Amino acid sequence: MQEFGIIQMEAIQRELQEKYKDKWGGLSPEKGRNQLLWMLIEAGEAADVIKKCGDKKIMEDAETRKHFVEELCDVMMYFNDVLLCYSVTPEEFARAYYEKHEKNMQRW
Repeated sequence: MQEFGIIQMEAIQRELQEKYKDKWGGLSPEKGRNQLLWMLIEAGEAADVIKKCGDKKIMEDAETRKHFVEELCDVMMYFNDVLLCYSVTPEEFARAYYEKHEKNMQRW
């Protein structure tokens, strides 16, 4: 499988947003707010799979796992829309992510 990270996710979301821009309204900070809310709803749906099915079933049942991973993909798709709406580049995000990691490594 090819490399997959924030750059690839951004490209995929850009393609999707471009295809449906007339239907979805394009990308803007105002839309970013809504995308963030939708992302939280999708995170709730992933949590619901955990609640209803349990950890064991997610780890051992192929259909449950597929459903759980699909919900996590929805979370990431909305997350990437938020980044696009606020013009956060993969490079900017990576720099902040590494800086945050370094802070966390020094906490305790």
